Amino acid sequence: MQTYWVSDSGTSESFWEHEWGKHGTCISTLDPSCYTDYQPTEEVPQFFNRTVNLFQSLPSYQWLSEAGITPSSSATYTSSQIQDALSKNRDGHQVYLGCQSGALTEIWYFFNVQGSVQTGTFQPSDLVGSKSTCPSTGIKYLPKNSGSGSSSTTTARTSTTANPTPTSTGAPFSGRGTLNVYTSGTKTGCIISGGTWYVSGTCATFTANTSGGDVTLKSSKGNCAIVNGALTCGASVSGATAFSTEDGTLSYDGQTTFYADGVPSGSKQSTVYSDDGHSTSLTIEWQST
Repeated sequence: MQTYWVSDSGTSESFWEHEWGKHGTCISTLDPSCYTDYQPTEEVPQFFNRTVNLFQSLPSYQWLSEAGITPSSSATYTSSQIQDALSKNRDGHQVYLGCQSGALTEIWYFFNVQGSVQTGTFQPSDLVGSKSTCPSTGIKYLPKNSGSGSSSTTTARTSTTANPTPTSTGAPFSGRGTLNVYTSGTKTGCIISGGTWYVSGTCATFTANTSGGDVTLKSSKGNCAIVNGALTCGASVSGATAFSTEDGTLSYDGQTTFYADGVPSGSKQSTVYSDDGHSTSLTIEWQST
């Protein structure tokens, strides 16, 4: 784990604790009642061992390189090129491609599991319930520490300076900042104080508090939460939702993609939803102030 699954911010121990608490505890076959002669905590190393083993079986960098897709500060690729390079190694099953500012930052692989997580067989499957956030063309696949996005194996971050000028997106959720909205890799407005998406006027300032890998948000109107499937900030929100973050992008329930019924225009605002039953997909990135 020290080689293949370390944190890109904070200590690896706190990151692993977060991953187990958020994901490992949800896997039914890791329930102690499923074991024979259960020994306390034996399910924990089995979760991490299986995760690392799966990662080692998915050499994304190698598969992309074999297709002529290599990290570059100038070259761009199409979504089809990347999908073809990866899916041909998975019986044609496509993957989720996540982008920030037009740069590839995430690849999600999906499986059907025959048996238990510990001992079962993982069969490749198509992506479920997620829509890739990369544009169809012009995707950047940046080298390590290029200052904008990341390669498939590492994450480049922008340091925060003492002056009040906003940092570039990709900064960790901390302190005060704005929530910028991106569609197809292009910045398209921001989230305002009530939690809705707006493309005109001044962006609202939010306060982000991070604890144990989770982040809570608050605007001038109050705490922010997913209420009845929609992002809402206000005095009526008694408890803030514990979001997670992926490389400076807001994540809820394991997904960095949010949805709306269309791109707002003029004075119109759009409600931001956590489910995919809406026509427009978007990502929300943090910009420190």
